[in-house]
Amino acid sequence: MKKPKTFEKLWRKRFENFAENAEDDAGIAGWSPTGLDARLRKFKEIWHNETHTFEKKLWLDAGCGAGTYSRFITQHQISVIGLDYSLPSLQKAKSKVTEESILWCVADINKMPFKSDYFDGAICFGVTQALNESMHAVNELSRMTRPGGHLCIDALNSRCLPHLWEQFSRRILNKPMHLRYETTSNLRDLMQQNGFINIQLHWLPILPTRWYRYQWIVELRLTRWLFHNIPLLGSLFSHAFIMTGQMHNA
Repeated sequence: MKKPKTFEKLWRKRFENFAENAEDDAGIAGWSPTGLDARLRKFKEIWHNETHTFEKKLWLDAGCGAGTYSRFITQHQISVIGLDYSLPSLQKAKSKVTEESILWCVADINKMPFKSDYFDGAICFGVTQALNESMHAVNELSRMTRPGGHLCIDALNSRCLPHLWEQFSRRILNKPMHLRYETTSNLRDLMQQNGFINIQLHWLPILPTRWYRYQWIVELRLTRWLFHNIPLLGSLFSHAFIMTGQMHNA
């Protein structure tokens, strides 16, 4: 179903409302506390598994929200620019830190005010579901990532069973989508077209809040192994996914 032109404008307004009415990181970003908890834990796992390949100078947190990931990255002696188009979100994020290693920037991810090859790495979490499409964001993120630099980007998985049902039911009822779901193949293709190599897919299963006490089961090493080696399982049962890649050296 084609999304109306107002889709991104509605989400911008929602993010501003989230920030104006919430104080906790999850509320400001529009997540449930359990959803943010699972996402941050997965990012930390990826970071610690791949940190030996990461340049540790300057990173971009595109769509930083309350600054959750920015604060984590600065713990590793890395400077961060936290970017978001929601001024209320950035004001809340800035109030939560005293580190001088985080700078804040109000801008739209589709057209960011930085020169090419500016960052050693970039993360983009909680953004693609509020965009009409991912192409312009990936283009911009790749433009600003230096050769050898890294990108970590997440998306809501369009092929998981609950999302498939939601997309089907909304079409039947002729209701517009309230979120945009992404396919792993499309995001991988966009990254490859923009020069990223060593692309890795990380499935991100997140149980509903009422079942979150069982979240540990979907994070077991065995479960991760099954999702990695039987991609259909990951696709059907993962709420979201994270894709990482390295910009090729010129």
